[in-house]
Amino acid sequence: MKFSEIPYTRPDAEKVRAKYGELTERLANAKCYAEARAVFLEREEMRGHVKTMIEISFIRRNMDRDDEFYKEERDFMHVFEPELVKYDKAWADAMLASPFRGEFAAEFGDMMFLNAEFDNKTESPLIVADLQRERELLNEYRELDVEEFCFEGETIDSDELGKLEEDEDATRRLAAYKADGAGWRGIAEDLDDVFSRLVKLRESIGRKMGFDGYIDYEYCKLRRTFTKEDVARFRDAVVKHIVPVADAIKRQQAKRIGSTYPMPYSDNEFFFKNGNPHPAGNDGFLIKEGQKLFDSLSPEAGEFFRHMTEDEMMFVHAGCGVDIFLPHYKTPFLMVDLDGSGDSVRSFMHEAGHTFAYWMNKDRVSVDYVQPSEDITELHSMCMELIALKNAEGFFGEDARKFTYSLIGESIAFITYGTMIDHFEHSVFEHPEWSFADRCAEWNRLEAIYEPWIRFDGEIPYYGDGMLWQLQDHIIEEPFMYIDYVLTGVVGLEVWTIMQRDPNEAWERYMALIKQGGTRPFVELIKNAGLHSPFDEEYLKTIGETAKEWLDGYDLTGIE
Repeated sequence: MKFSEIPYTRPDAEKVRAKYGELTERLANAKCYAEARAVFLEREEMRGHVKTMIEISFIRRNMDRDDEFYKEERDFMHVFEPELVKYDKAWADAMLASPFRGEFAAEFGDMMFLNAEFDNKTESPLIVADLQRERELLNEYRELDVEEFCFEGETIDSDELGKLEEDEDATRRLAAYKADGAGWRGIAEDLDDVFSRLVKLRESIGRKMGFDGYIDYEYCKLRRTFTKEDVARFRDAVVKHIVPVADAIKRQQAKRIGSTYPMPYSDNEFFFKNGNPHPAGNDGFLIKEGQKLFDSLSPEAGEFFRHMTEDEMMFVHAGCGVDIFLPHYKTPFLMVDLDGSGDSVRSFMHEAGHTFAYWMNKDRVSVDYVQPSEDITELHSMCMELIALKNAEGFFGEDARKFTYSLIGESIAFITYGTMIDHFEHSVFEHPEWSFADRCAEWNRLEAIYEPWIRFDGEIPYYGDGMLWQLQDHIIEEPFMYIDYVLTGVVGLEVWTIMQRDPNEAWERYMALIKQGGTRPFVELIKNAGLHSPFDEEYLKTIGETAKEWLDGYDLTGIE
């Protein structure tokens, strides 16, 4: 079925709640495993249908933001979804107490019970109103935007400004960033006002649920099988082993483009003196090249991508990258913005990695194994970003070497940036009483540690004032999730290193990873695929050294 043919019906909140309650009671009273199993599968089917309607509403709202019907559906979902929390908790309680737990684990795996234990600790009627309030604040945050900027006396939009920020002339790039910063500076206090209220609300939620604060609550909510102490050690290892490598790469970049060191922020994402890499065609061209890539990887990969295109399971003008699974129809859906930039191709392949993994696991029960926690799903996408280099020439034509080189260099630099995001988030929620000035001071302190190659001296308003964190949506919308990109990016770099010696082996390792879905904890999934844990400090060091050696030996003749 094509996406345009899928019907949408708003879930009947009263009937859903009543049915969820009935199913939980039937599970608790089941006399045998066959009876309990039937109830479990009935609930999975119903949950899949409800989730599908929620996701369709979200997709169609984003496909046409002026559609009044789906605006109303969004508002309904923002109240409806949090109300299901108490029913999910009651179900988790019943599953954990079931005398048939052993039989369930034998047939469906025991990860579902670990997930239930996580959910049991983070879901409660006590916080339903708080979760609804959180959604209201996030909507308020999303409404705060800068749509027009003043550049050289003219009013331009963000798309035009974004192109100027990649201008080959350093003076114009700097002027564009100054215009960008001036625009965002105008609403900085408003953004922080919403964020301050979110911090206080989230801290309250954590304490209501019996945690010391929001950090421990959110780790549990994210179903983390690694700890904040593991992450703290990883951050230390990044500072020790990866920051020096990234710094050396960035020094070469500054020399290559004729910049100073440390570089102004306007030069940080400008990689070549004659311009950054750009795709060789429009969105239709890139979709065709995507099909070529997936056909070259394996028959099932080709089948997946063909389904996504022929059945309209892609929207490539979304303004963002989003991966979705529609369990009722057993299909993924991909949203991305193919805006003509090199980064949009990277995002395209990132979301394709997510959705390919959903496709390979679409028949699994429970649906949580198809679309598991973020740490696991990001393994699939971060690896695919680098596997997609197999068709760099198809996507980028004469800019293929530029893209390949810059992607590997930025994959190393991203480890430091993403780790800094995580460090900042921990600092903020360790100090929920902080003011806007305190948060900005902490950001500037961390920049000096994790990105010493950038000069933040106030030359560019907003960016130079420690306010850049406001533009990283994940800090506001999905706290503590960003480190998942970093940890899985390290695994992606290992898959890339294997590709250098044996592309077939790299693909086999990737398939061994994604075919497990969400059936095992994070580190175990990785080891089962014959790969190293990102928490292995020695291997983290090796990854940095390997990438640096490869970059040093890369032929940049004619493109510097």
